Amino acid sequence: MWIYLFTFVLALSLCLYITPVVRKAAIEYDIVDHPDGKLKKHEKPVAYLGGLSVYIAFLFSLALTFDFSSEVLGLLLSGTIIILLGIIDDLKALGPRFKFAGQAIAVFVLMKSGIYIKIVFLPYSVCLFLTFFWMMATINAFNIIDVMDGLTTGTGLIIASVLFVVAVLNGRPVIAILTISIAGSLLGFLKYNFEPASIYLGDAGSMFIGMMLGALAMVGSYTDNNNFGCLAPPVILGIPMFDTLFVMYIRWRRGIPVIYGSPDHFALRLRKWRFSTKQTVLVSYAASILLGLCGIAMMLTPSVIIAAGTVFCIIVFALVMGFYLKKVDMTL
Repeated sequence: MWIYLFTFVLALSLCLYITPVVRKAAIEYDIVDHPDGKLKKHEKPVAYLGGLSVYIAFLFSLALTFDFSSEVLGLLLSGTIIILLGIIDDLKALGPRFKFAGQAIAVFVLMKSGIYIKIVFLPYSVCLFLTFFWMMATINAFNIIDVMDGLTTGTGLIIASVLFVVAVLNGRPVIAILTISIAGSLLGFLKYNFEPASIYLGDAGSMFIGMMLGALAMVGSYTDNNNFGCLAPPVILGIPMFDTLFVMYIRWRRGIPVIYGSPDHFALRLRKWRFSTKQTVLVSYAASILLGLCGIAMMLTPSVIIAAGTVFCIIVFALVMGFYLKKVDMTL
């Protein structure tokens, strides 16, 4: 366990040190998010490239504590592709089609390295299809949810911590090291990203978090006690998944393309309803912790009825929340 603690502290310390350096560089080269008075209502420009500091802290902490296997190298290569893709997108030089194409290439590299969903009762081709769909969903889900100070960073931190527990319970030290490195990096970055944020993750950071956590969630072992445990990953990643489905539904109802920005996110609606930004983020953290515990319980319980009942209750609650949130008037 000492190696886990050392890796966590190392990643945390590196990100605490690197983030102000990256922020200074972003401001100097005007890689910032300018307020527009509509979706972006912060008082002054905020630096981008926060994802780069998370990536560097994560990579350096692994380099100093870890022996790389071919699967880990494949994961890091896919993450590097996503980071570079996101930086280009943060510079406003990338269209949606090229962005999705780049994401698809990163997922293909991941699968080529041997990291994909492995369910024994499903054909290989179906597993590859599910992997591609899952990874594209998680990459974009974390990108979509990044609409509020500290929301994606803190949610990612909680999910990484839950996946660390899953890895330890499964006796998977490689996954445990990777998840605890991400958790340490995100905790260090959260100091600068929590309200009022002085630096944003940007597309580079949010997509990188989605890539890493999506990949590490799908390679865990969840079905040793019951087959319904295979649904634990989407439960653990429930907050970004819910927001993605909610936004897609609202924009479909309004006839707005999904790739366009609009104030349809659950967090923005909670804030418009009655919460402050900080309260909304903390409520989201609490929900993410609860979903993480539900995912672990689904994995550990030998009862199919309990696991299935947990999924059913979560779906019903999500539908009820979606029903009430879509009634919030988001007009200015």
